[in-house]
Amino acid sequence: MPKPITLKDHYRETRVFARRAVVSIFVVILLILALISRMVYLQILQFEKYSSLSDENRVSIEPVAPTRGLIVDRNGHLLADNRPSYSVSITKELCPDIEDTLLKLSRLIEMTDSRLDDFRKRLAQRRRPFTPVAVKFKLSEKEIALIAVNQHLLPGVSLGANLVRHYPQAEALSHAIGYVGRINEAELQKLDATNYSATEHIGKTGVEAFYEDRLHGQVGFQTIETDARGRITKVLERTDPTPGDNLQLFMDLNTQLAAVDALQGRRGAVVAIEPQTGGILALVSVPGFNSNLFVTGIDYASYDALQNSRARPLFNRALQGRYPPGSTIKPIVGLGGIETGATTWDYSIYDPGFYKLENDARFYRDWKKWGHGVVNLHDAIVQSCDTYFYELAFNMGIDDIHDFMAPFGFGKRTNVDLINESKGLLPSRFWKKATRNMPWFPGETLITGIGQGYMLATPLQLALSTAILANKGEKVQPRMVKAIGGLPLPTPDVGDPITLKNPDNWDRIIEAMRDVVHSAKGTARGISKDLPGYDLAGKTGTAQVLGIKQDEEYDADKIAEWHRDHALFVGFAPVNNPKIAIAVLVENGGGGGSTAAPVARQVLDAYFESLQQDADVPTTRAVQAP
Repeated sequence: MPKPITLKDHYRETRVFARRAVVSIFVVILLILALISRMVYLQILQFEKYSSLSDENRVSIEPVAPTRGLIVDRNGHLLADNRPSYSVSITKELCPDIEDTLLKLSRLIEMTDSRLDDFRKRLAQRRRPFTPVAVKFKLSEKEIALIAVNQHLLPGVSLGANLVRHYPQAEALSHAIGYVGRINEAELQKLDATNYSATEHIGKTGVEAFYEDRLHGQVGFQTIETDARGRITKVLERTDPTPGDNLQLFMDLNTQLAAVDALQGRRGAVVAIEPQTGGILALVSVPGFNSNLFVTGIDYASYDALQNSRARPLFNRALQGRYPPGSTIKPIVGLGGIETGATTWDYSIYDPGFYKLENDARFYRDWKKWGHGVVNLHDAIVQSCDTYFYELAFNMGIDDIHDFMAPFGFGKRTNVDLINESKGLLPSRFWKKATRNMPWFPGETLITGIGQGYMLATPLQLALSTAILANKGEKVQPRMVKAIGGLPLPTPDVGDPITLKNPDNWDRIIEAMRDVVHSAKGTARGISKDLPGYDLAGKTGTAQVLGIKQDEEYDADKIAEWHRDHALFVGFAPVNNPKIAIAVLVENGGGGGSTAAPVARQVLDAYFESLQQDADVPTTRAVQAP
């Protein structure tokens, strides 16, 4: 029998559908209410919070680096300026793969391994996120074009224009002006983090380092708006940075360049000082180096070559070199002998070519093998008689020598406005006991009297002591900078002048120094020929480097160059109204009269020629309308 057919229960299905529809509508309404409540919470109750967060994503404050101050010489010649330069940088947060990007850049422009290593180091030391870090500076036009064309393949890479420090006379001024370089981690800890937030370079040596706080300026800030890719779309607000102060030096560029030329590549130093002000007219150390190499980062090979060169081009001989001053100190020792009563102007000795202490077998030899015959103090200075000064030093004693020479600036730093100055060494009985725990011996006094033995001085100290002699005891403070921001610096207090019992002794010592150059027996008579309108007082010196045994004679031809005597000369001109005092050192140069004195003559000629040119330039005066 067939199965009965069951009809649909439409009523039941309708009720089930109705119930499900109600539940669905209720759920939808709940979801809508939840969405509305969330929107109300976010857009009304939390409006200020999320509005601020949104602005932080869109608007940011970034520092603006100040322009570094310029450096000029006394006549306005530019010694350090800022030049525009294009660089390529990478922003880490916008670059998905740094190494891949560096590889692509290396295929477009020349990139050395040392430059890439330096970039990675600076990237790790970055102070702020989203800060571009330069990969290479001073791009050529071709390099700029290659990067610009391929920039769509280089996410996070940007081209930018910067002002880069430039030194027009790089090698000639490398030790005086110094250079700027990238800030390292140790320097970063000492700097004002806010003021240097946009600065990558800082003064490392010379004037650049000493006056860093004045040259740098004050950082500025700007509020910028960026898009989703971090690109600047608008500058909303800007506070301009304050440029660094410009510095004017006492230096005369023509004199500085003449000193470099006069040394002719020989290792040495020249320091020239203006006696009235203490202003440094020239400060030269040769060999120098190209200071522009350090500005954007010197490569390892070039730095290693400079660092390991036997000629030590990175060493500032004028400021840090400590050398036996030799006979250049004899005028001061002679003045001290007169002042202490150890000698008189009329007292004479017979010089047989050597001096001997009682009960001492050693011969203290004169530079002139057969001696100078009968000489007094004036003759001993003119002819540089060692024997006379052996006896004078013995009669004075080391304590009087030390005490008289110290006020002339020996044995202490001059406090010049440069960094890393050496203080030299002015020996004494107390110094030897304190440092070596040994007594002082009479023979050590003798050789101190001729500027040998323990005594060491820097070329700057020699120039300063010569300036004090030229001033007849008036002290001065050596200074590089004459004015900051157009305002002259005040003259520093240098203490009381050196006074003598008889002031006429200044004139007599200076007259003896004049005869060193202008008399027939003077050790520097070779430079007196055809002096162009000025007279000169000076003193030659020859500083022994290698000890010679009692039974041996010094023969430069048989000694390696690095062991030969140093040549020195100090002097000032004109004699009656000194405008320049100079000290010259030529390492392993031999005789002071034959090597160092001609260098001084060439520098002095250039200086007085500059003075004459300045005097010939007519002064332009503003005329007021009636």
